Amino acid sequence: MKVALFITCLADAFYPKVGMSVVNVLQKLGVEVEFPKEQTCCGQPAYNSGFHKDAMKAAKQVIRAFENSETVVTPSGSCAAMIHHYYPVLFESDPVWRDKAQNLADKTHEFSDFLVNVLKVEDLDAKLESTATYHHSCHMIRGLEIEEEPIALLSQVDGLTIKELPYCKDCCGFGGTFAAKMSDISERMVDEKIKNITSTGASVLIGSDLGCLMNIGGRMRRTGKEIEIMHVAEVLERGGRI
Repeated sequence: MKVALFITCLADAFYPKVGMSVVNVLQKLGVEVEFPKEQTCCGQPAYNSGFHKDAMKAAKQVIRAFENSETVVTPSGSCAAMIHHYYPVLFESDPVWRDKAQNLADKTHEFSDFLVNVLKVEDLDAKLESTATYHHSCHMIRGLEIEEEPIALLSQVDGLTIKELPYCKDCCGFGGTFAAKMSDISERMVDEKIKNITSTGASVLIGSDLGCLMNIGGRMRRTGKEIEIMHVAEVLERGGRI
């Protein structure tokens, strides 16, 4: 099977190791991975700020980049939700581009969704001796309705104990441009999230959205909290066959 990797802005600019982990996990599961170099931002920042014409330009470029790909996999629930829910809306008055947008939406999968619901992975043979808690991002759990898939994958990691995060469905306060426009509110939200994370006693925080992990991790560093931050793909890459 061949898939195309949609790396997303945050992974490309700040977390390239997450992209490498995604590729390594997929390849070791027998999946061929290609990387269309024409890809760009999904357009979500512009869309959320009301600049829909700019968002359409970015969306068209992403659609062109993956037009000939059979399946698209991304390590971001946020960007996957943008493609699934808002690309067809952006082009609702243009039948040609609306169909192209829907085609991309239909073949785009968030990483854990792809592993669980497409590849049907049941034995990763991965290992991580640690105690962790998992943050359910808003776009994953509400936008894509993906909740159990990351937990199902993490439950296959030998030596990893998952502690339930109190109020695990609460927003971390990032929300893209929200964190910049409403910084005081965002700060209080992320502080509440960190309080709940530290209450679990976990030494690792795992998530599926790099925006959330960047926001939480950045605040933790500034407040002296020593908890390792990992994307699901990084966890699955460690140990065993993976």
